[in-house]
Amino acid sequence: MSYNIMVYNFPMVSGLKVVLGCAIAGFFLSLDTALERERAVIRQAYKSNRFLSPPKRLYPMTRKFLVVALAAALFVAAIIGLVIASDVTWLAQIGQSGMSLAQAQRSVTYEVFFVMIVLLAWVVNLIVSYSKNLKLLFENETNVLERVSTGDLSKLVPVATNDEFGVIAGHTNTMINRLRHRTQLLTALKLAEEVQQNLLPQEPPSLVGLDVSGISKYCDETGGDYYDYLVLPKGSLGVVVADVSEHGVGAALLMTTARALIRQRAAMSGDIARVVSDVNQELYKDVRETGRFMTMFFMEIDVSSKTLRWVRAGHDPAIFYDAGKDKFDELAGEGMALGVDKNIEFQEFSRRGWVAGSVIVAGTDGIREAINVDGEMFGQDRLRQTIQKNVTHSADAIQKAIMNKLSIFQGDTPQQDDMTLVVVKLL
Repeated sequence: MSYNIMVYNFPMVSGLKVVLGCAIAGFFLSLDTALERERAVIRQAYKSNRFLSPPKRLYPMTRKFLVVALAAALFVAAIIGLVIASDVTWLAQIGQSGMSLAQAQRSVTYEVFFVMIVLLAWVVNLIVSYSKNLKLLFENETNVLERVSTGDLSKLVPVATNDEFGVIAGHTNTMINRLRHRTQLLTALKLAEEVQQNLLPQEPPSLVGLDVSGISKYCDETGGDYYDYLVLPKGSLGVVVADVSEHGVGAALLMTTARALIRQRAAMSGDIARVVSDVNQELYKDVRETGRFMTMFFMEIDVSSKTLRWVRAGHDPAIFYDAGKDKFDELAGEGMALGVDKNIEFQEFSRRGWVAGSVIVAGTDGIREAINVDGEMFGQDRLRQTIQKNVTHSADAIQKAIMNKLSIFQGDTPQQDDMTLVVVKLL
């Protein structure tokens, strides 16, 4: 343009129109190319399924629209201004005849019309190109969310822009990854639940003179309640009911450790007080830094001599229903929870003789402290009434009657603690 102006005296306004027209074309073409590149990045990111965090710097779409609109308006105003300026100069130079004016009017109209058509075509092309990107972003987002709604967490949303779509996609990916982690945890908890349920007795012991039934119902997938039946070296039956402080995975792990310690020690010689004391010493090593503890009721039933022996380690006393006197008693006694003091020596208590049809019920505090919608606890009275009402039935029927009564009492109130119940009917 400078050469033509200097050598051929080419009009500067016409040269500026050419330069500005090329600049405008380059502006719109560069935007279109950038949008096409963005589409390629979006497709590639979707195929690679890479996790990308939300953009650190946000460039809002409103700011982008403002910049593009302002630049386009300035370009349009400049080119129209140059067209009008050159046309006014040209009109001033032509003759005043009607034919000349009509020809000049047509030329000016064609030139302005041409400029507006070209600009409109570029703008429409830009809108169409941007619409393709929006459609692609919407489709990717909705496709991934539809997969998530069906449980498929294999895909992530491509984070290919640094605007609101990038922020939404990044947070969606964060949500999906957390859902993956949660799914893994739930799967692990489900497996832990199956393992823990298999640690509980699968069937009651088959011993002449005894009818036994037990159940554990956890408020989470896993819990800290525990019951077990042990055939002791003397041939008598050992019944263990225990409750680890709190509930959940940590309590379940401690329960598993305690179960192994009790089973191992009970298989050796010694009375049940010695067994509980030795288990306490070993358990103390594992829990002394955690503040956890475990309560336990360990009972030995010797059918041949009709003798009950038990040790209370901070646990609720077992309920003894005397069928001969039609009255309730407690298998009580002193004893501290396991894991609190390693040097404590537990004491054994005993009761000799029973009438056939008598019932022993040992459980955890989750039964007695269960609440209903009014905040009222189930308590000992309801438990005893249910036992007395069903005392002529089998141990399994008594256990089911108690749990059914408890379920009706709770109604829709969520279970807040683990529940374990063992019923022994003395035949």
